[in-house]
Amino acid sequence: MRTELRKAQGFTQQQLAEALGLSQQMIASYEVGRRRVPISMLPALGIALAATMENLVAQPTKPGKRGPAPKLQQQMERISQLPRPKQRFVLEVLEAALVQASR
Repeated sequence: MRTELRKAQGFTQQQLAEALGLSQQMIASYEVGRRRVPISMLPALGIALAATMENLVAQPTKPGKRGPAPKLQQQMERISQLPRPKQRFVLEVLEAALVQASR
């Protein structure tokens, strides 16, 4: 989890934890990299932080790296360009698909 997203929205770890129904320790574990944020949590996290999927999962790129962007990154860029209500709809569909796939 990217700490700067949480801080940019003015959330403390405790406030974000409460919004997501988690413990503050779990948020801290995500931020320092001891644990990975489950994919199924991304829609709720995106809504809580008012962040696009791209912002949630983006990793720093190496300067000068060339070549086509991975398909998932391209799709997230397209989603981030949608109006906020349509982004929420896509996140809900994605969440439903992830829940179905994990059964």
